[in-house]
Amino acid sequence: MSAQHTIHDMDGNLAEPDWEPFTLDELRALLRDFPDLGEPMEILTTSPRPFSSAGVVRTSKRKVFIKRHHHSVRDREGLQEEHRFMAHLRANGAPVLQVFASASGETAIASGDWTWEIHEAPDAVDIYEDAVSWSPFRTIAHAHSAGAALARLHLAAEGFDAKRRLPRPLVAGFTIFAGSDPKAEAARYLTARPSLANHLGVANCTLDAIELLASFHAELLPLLPSLPSLWTHNDLHASNILWSDGSDNAQATYIIDFGLADRTNAVHDIAHAIERNIVEWLALGKDRNHPEDIPVHLDHLNALLDGYESVRPLSAAEAAALAPMTALCHVEFALSEADYFLGNLHSEDKARMAYYGWMVKHARWFLGSEGFALLDALRKRSHARQGQAAS
Repeated sequence: MSAQHTIHDMDGNLAEPDWEPFTLDELRALLRDFPDLGEPMEILTTSPRPFSSAGVVRTSKRKVFIKRHHHSVRDREGLQEEHRFMAHLRANGAPVLQVFASASGETAIASGDWTWEIHEAPDAVDIYEDAVSWSPFRTIAHAHSAGAALARLHLAAEGFDAKRRLPRPLVAGFTIFAGSDPKAEAARYLTARPSLANHLGVANCTLDAIELLASFHAELLPLLPSLPSLWTHNDLHASNILWSDGSDNAQATYIIDFGLADRTNAVHDIAHAIERNIVEWLALGKDRNHPEDIPVHLDHLNALLDGYESVRPLSAAEAAALAPMTALCHVEFALSEADYFLGNLHSEDKARMAYYGWMVKHARWFLGSEGFALLDALRKRSHARQGQAAS
């Protein structure tokens, strides 16, 4: 294991990587199938993100961004699901990077235990490169621009008719709360994933979360028929965006990292963006006795939504659905992370952080004063819209 490279661990601290960084020797073998990209010369950066090995590489012809996944996390078929969506988005004007194809036309390269993908590395700034997930935007302007970029992505996603993804770790789908019986849907979700199917802690915490969130599901349920199905990103946080420059007024130029993408709906995607950027969840782990002290950035919330609606105004049903969806959206991804930690890393400790810390404790937080304040802000936006329409 590398003594120099560290990753962002689940608690926000630095840790040894779960997957060793790739080497120049590996890249030489990979790039033989990509003659237009040249030979690898130097690994310029190594990503601190935990679920794969990734970094910017200088070749003899250009810079590229390369990701290497263990096949148990993303096999060739799994990456192709993402790449087809990205290709559709690019063809329809979304701010998405190009994925390069090999000489034989493949964008997902299987080699031994690994699956590789190579993206363009544009002339853009990774302002949040060292920021851990669940970190806030640095400025209101960044939040506004991120919202507008997400709206452009949603407009471009229309017409992509692929079905929902197969059960895989680390995908943020929307099935458990998408119908009238969350307990039955949760049972199907767990049964489809061997590492979760017979895990008593996961089963009990899932039922606890569903019961804690029952009022939000009841609020969302009558609105579900008015939320059109759409392939979505499901992981829009500040560090999954590349920016025009490093200033406080920088504009979002590219949305990256489509690993969590799936067929959900636009409100589910916006809710994830709120959940990822507006609430500083890592503070919950640092001071468990004072969950009310978690910082919540309501100024960034309004900027994010204002930016979004400057491009794609929400319907009345979408606006009304946003509050309950924000409380519900993380449950399914927390289970997907537990699946990854149990099935791929074989770590009960990390899995418990997901199925208890990030699922049950987040659910409880939404029932407290700070959670209420966040959801109330969203409901007030929706009510204001209704008042304007009536006048």
